[in-house]
Amino acid sequence: MFETMIELVIKYWPVFIEGTIITLGFAFLTVILGTFFGGIIALLKMSKNWFVRILPCAYIEIIRGTPLLLQLYVFYYLLPMAIGVDIPKEICVLTALVINSSAYVAEIIRAGIQAVDKGQNEAAKSLGMSNFNMMVKIILPQAIKNILPALGNEFVSVIKETSLASVFFVGDLMTKQKIIASATGTTLEALMIVGVIYFILTFSLTKLMNYFEWRFKQSD
Repeated sequence: MFETMIELVIKYWPVFIEGTIITLGFAFLTVILGTFFGGIIALLKMSKNWFVRILPCAYIEIIRGTPLLLQLYVFYYLLPMAIGVDIPKEICVLTALVINSSAYVAEIIRAGIQAVDKGQNEAAKSLGMSNFNMMVKIILPQAIKNILPALGNEFVSVIKETSLASVFFVGDLMTKQKIIASATGTTLEALMIVGVIYFILTFSLTKLMNYFEWRFKQSD
């Protein structure tokens, strides 16, 4: 088996590299867009107006309460029907990943903001700062230290979750594995190689996030 894996790596390394780049691209875009929308959802959920909180709370509960694979299927078939135009499958898959990630990131951001000492709010208000200025200049800079490590973990999780996108053959690592296995009849060996690549990616990113978290603690 080991010899077969070496042969596959030597022969198909450009394919594995391409799949790795596409996987990382999906994960990066998912986390960036998920953070943007998740931040908006988190702020809406923290609103003092109960009517404003209803939609983000329902959104988070529904997304977190249903499987990602189901969401991928829904957006893969529903999004083109809703818009009325033919949308590339990559866009449909990315949309589902972003929708899923934004619900989890929203909770990360909310928890990070609420972890900031409430005395900071009172001090800012005593200085006559508006809620917007208080959030941008006082709360968020402190909350980032709580948010970034969790966002790093979300990035690691999304890398693994993109494997589900291979159901729609979007060119990620698992899709490349299927193509190589179909062409060579070496399903197990191809899976082992992809598993090693996933492990290297997630292990490296986890250690990088641990380093940044340690630096943040040192700066405190």
